[in-house]
Amino acid sequence: MAKRTKNRENQEDLQADAVVRDYAEALGNESKMLVVLKSQLYSGSWDTMVDDLNNRLKGKPYIFKLTNRINDDVARIEELRSFEKANGVDLADYVELT
Repeated sequence: MAKRTKNRENQEDLQADAVVRDYAEALGNESKMLVVLKSQLYSGSWDTMVDDLNNRLKGKPYIFKLTNRINDDVARIEELRSFEKANGVDLADYVELT
């Protein structure tokens, strides 16, 4: 009985890993870059990254185009963070920039 349970757990782990890999592979370059930056510049913290981006938005003067990009990045971060939380993973373990 224990072997069957262990096998089932392994299958579930493999299925969950496949879901994460598929998600990571489908990310656009902008989202992949955010995952890498979170890992390398913000010690793996979405909160620190969002705080930094929001602080940049509050500074004057700023370039309008940059403002739009930051807002887009914050929206992407929320989606990425939600996926990581729902799946208990760090996408940096799955993303490579090409």
